[in-house]
Amino acid sequence: MSKTKERIRDSQLNYKHGLGQNFIYDEDLLASLAELSGVDETDDVLEIGPGSGNLTKHLCRRAKSVLSVELDERLIPLLGAFMAEYKNFTLVQGDVMQQNLHELTSHMDKPFSVVANIPYYITTPLITMLLNSGLPMKRLAFMVQKEVADKILAKPGDDGWGMLAVRAQYYCDPYLALDVPAACFTPPPKVDSAFVVLPVRETPAVAAKDEDTFFRVAGAAFALRRKTMLNNLCATFRMERADAAAIIQSAGLDERIRGEKLTLEELGRIADALYDRKQEAAE
Repeated sequence: MSKTKERIRDSQLNYKHGLGQNFIYDEDLLASLAELSGVDETDDVLEIGPGSGNLTKHLCRRAKSVLSVELDERLIPLLGAFMAEYKNFTLVQGDVMQQNLHELTSHMDKPFSVVANIPYYITTPLITMLLNSGLPMKRLAFMVQKEVADKILAKPGDDGWGMLAVRAQYYCDPYLALDVPAACFTPPPKVDSAFVVLPVRETPAVAAKDEDTFFRVAGAAFALRRKTMLNNLCATFRMERADAAAIIQSAGLDERIRGEKLTLEELGRIADALYDRKQEAAE
């Protein structure tokens, strides 16, 4: 039995399935995850969901500093004792979705890195929140359900191609760092996992004239899957078919194309055409 397992056993702490508590105890795997995260001695790190601190200690050994946010109050004393020797570690108790992250990370060198091993049920909301936050991030590294990793990395036409992939690939250049089978966790979850790294792009993948319009158009593309983008534009923006067809044609695309087939660049062309049309109408 590992020392961490002994700590949890001795504390009589039960795993909370409702909080998605599945811990990794393999020290070689933990060291590999810390290395794969890309964190080095120049990095300040925001860690979300330190759990028992197993990965946290490896991050502290590599990073300039680590600020960890943990929801479960029961883990706070365990983490405090376990991480006492690491002077570059700070712990905050609370729900990361409710934190003022700009204020919380105000002391960090910018840009900073984010590492998270979080409950799978908040993965998509968390990634969306972070990417929309405007926080000065260098990279994000997440342990996620394999199905979510497939969605992040999906390409146009794939079943997983949707808003999560569009948003992740618009702001970042994500890649799969490591597949992590369920057997690596205690207790084992019902699904396999993957460690995904998302280096933040210096500039977005698409030079959209208006970001809000770009994401509204992207949302329209997936609102009615298997439908044409023409139908989706009509439904989302309440426009006549002739107007929607003119926008798609001015973007250099066939009006019969399906939204789920569109690339980032093609979504950007439609968004720019729609934005230009609105600007002309306002003049």
